[in-house]
This record gives sequence, structure tokens and C-alpha cells, in this order.
Amino acid sequence: MRILITGASGLLGRAVYKYFNDSGHQVLGLAKSRLKNAERRPDVAEKNRDATLELNVNVPANIATFSKTYNFLLIHISTDYVFDGKNPPYNVDDKPNPLNFYGETKYQSEIAVQKANSQAIILRVPILYGEVEYPDESAVNILLESVKLSFQDVAKVIKEISEKVIEQKVQISGILHYSGNESFTKYQICEVFSKLLNIPIDHLKPVDSIPTSVAVNRPYDCHLSTEKLLNSGIDVSCIKFNDWWKNYLGSKLFI
Repeated sequence: MRILITGASGLLGRAVYKYFNDSGHQVLGLAKSRLKNAERRPDVAEKNRDATLELNVNVPANIATFSKTYNFLLIHISTDYVFDGKNPPYNVDDKPNPLNFYGETKYQSEIAVQKANSQAIILRVPILYGEVEYPDESAVNILLESVKLSFQDVAKVIKEISEKVIEQKVQISGILHYSGNESFTKYQICEVFSKLLNIPIDHLKPVDSIPTSVAVNRPYDCHLSTEKLLNSGIDVSCIKFNDWWKNYLGSKLFI
């Protein structure tokens, strides 16, 4: 297969590039710069609305138009932030209700992509974690609350979807969900690292309520149902959060 990856310098883009390239596919990666363009932090999106609209809505709409015109498979990456987090797990046909501007633009991008190309695939994913080039490249690395998923697992699923549609001629289109089954609070993530690194966290205290001082609302639990993806014959298994970090930190710190 010939693969074109936009945002190839980003966290997920690098993983997708590697998966396809290592499998012997012809891959071209595009990136405007090494700046943090795929900015997921809602507070940053809120402060840069014009740039966020351009990146999250207009660019995907144009790419979807090209994919329709030139008849190539488009897999557009979206987010669980299109939901309000009040009634998980969310199915692909549940009505979005984003709580912040970031989630709203991602929802708008889904509408724009589907309008331009009804055969496009939209893959919603949660916050991703994994090996990064700078600490805040992954939201998990700065301890946000959500269901967690390794970006390598997402890359694996993107590759499998592509191969099924293009090589095996399986009919897959529309919205798909991919998510892990584990959910962690900030404190629980600290507990994982405390055990792995043998660092005490006695000075930390868990809280049961969402802080009222946050600048931008965030959904509390946007766990996504993977039923449609599973029914499409895609392997939805993923590495456990603790296991990934144990392997990664072990290779870096020899623990």
C-alpha cells in the first residue's frame, strides 16, 4: 500500500509512520513543522480559536475533499472529547455534546469530513500515552484523568483497518471507536509510578470532586464502546497501562 500521513512529526503520526514503514508499505509523512500543532489541551485551543478552527476543521475538510476526488481511503482521527462524559460508555451513534471549544471543533471536523466524503473513516480515540520527545507531548504524561490508550495500539489499529479495507476489500466506513478498558485518576496514575519507581507519594491526597477553578470544562468519563470496531474484525486488544510503563521505564532506568 501507499500511505500518506499528515502530522507525521506528532506523537501518533510517528507511531503510525513506523508501523506502516516496518511492514514494508510505501509511506510518506507530512508535517508543517515540529511545533506542537496537534495541541490537545483545551485551554490552549480556547485561547487560539482561529488557529484551532483552521487546523481541526478546515484542513480535515480539504483533505476529505481530496480523498473523494482522487478516490483514496481517508482515516480521520477524532477524540472522545466530542462527548460530555456523563453517560459512558459511548457508542458510535450516540449524540455528541462537547463541553469545550476543542471538543466542538473536533465534532465540527467529523461533520465536515463526512459531508465531503461519506466513505471516510473517523476514528475516535481517548488520551494517548507513550514515549515522547518532550514531557507535555502526551496529556497522560502531565496526568490528566481519562481512559488511557497507548499510541502504539492506535497505530496498530489504523494499520489493520487500512489493510482490511484496501487489501481485503472489507467494507468499513463511518465512525469507529477505539479505547482501552482502564480508567485512572491523576492520583491513581501517581500510584502506578510510585510502585514502579519506588517513590513515596504520602504527601499527595486524592480528591473526590472536580476542581471548580479550571479555565475550561473537561468531560469526566468518555469511555468509548469498541463494539463496531470489533464487529468489523479489528483486534481491539491493548497493552495495560501499568505493563507499558513497566517495560518502558525498565528499559530506560534498568528497574
